[in-house]
Amino acid sequence: MFVCVSRIELHLPNGASLKGKRQVLKSLKDRIKHRFNVSIAEIEDQDLWQKAVLGVACVGNEQFHVRQVVEQVISMIRGTPAVEVLHCDTEVM
Repeated sequence: MFVCVSRIELHLPNGASLKGKRQVLKSLKDRIKHRFNVSIAEIEDQDLWQKAVLGVACVGNEQFHVRQVVEQVISMIRGTPAVEVLHCDTEVM
């Protein structure tokens, strides 16, 4: 069994309130869960308007597959116009 986890730091340039931030993140997380069947959650900086840190985890029986799925998630996040990726750490265990 392999687990791939990623910590993704985001900047939300249009974040003017916590409510707006939560709307953007909820939409993004829902789309990712539906498309990739991974676990995703906001893990840090919940009280900041323009910054978020997401944690993503994928479990599978092939190392290549779990890494590929998480990389696709990161690519989808990078393609989202409402957020920009500041930093990303990925690890397979």
